[in-house]
Amino acid sequence: MILVRSALPDEADALAQIGLAAWRKGIKPLVPVHVAVKIGQSNPFLPFVQELSSRVLVAEIDGEPAGLGACEHADDTISDVWVAPAFEGRGAASALIRALESQIADRGYTEARIHVAAANERALRLYQHLGYRMLWRKVAFDPILETDLEKIGLSKALLA
Repeated sequence: MILVRSALPDEADALAQIGLAAWRKGIKPLVPVHVAVKIGQSNPFLPFVQELSSRVLVAEIDGEPAGLGACEHADDTISDVWVAPAFEGRGAASALIRALESQIADRGYTEARIHVAAANERALRLYQHLGYRMLWRKVAFDPILETDLEKIGLSKALLA
């Protein structure tokens, strides 16, 4: 059974480790080595989780945190969905996305948006399976990852 809930202050370190492990699997191969080293050493997920606090959602499977998700700017865009590699394929990402869509709808938006690295085919397939449709595809410089990255923007109409 999957439970989606708000993050607790005392689990910031564990959630940051989940985010970093998922990032290493899905995004690390797409960035320059020096960026991967820097992110691995600094773990930017920790300040992210600490800053957003209870606005971060956690998917629990069998009582263990399996993934996290957030709308960083409290708008219509899902900014983060990260699932621990050991829990992939068990529904955590889908549950997080549905919960984030509900929050987006509660804020009065009629559409949810998400961006994904084009090379992250597994995530792209999941978003499409959940009803997201491509809005755009482009290569742009990502200042955090310090590289040009092909990204895809998707959206999904939300039920009123």
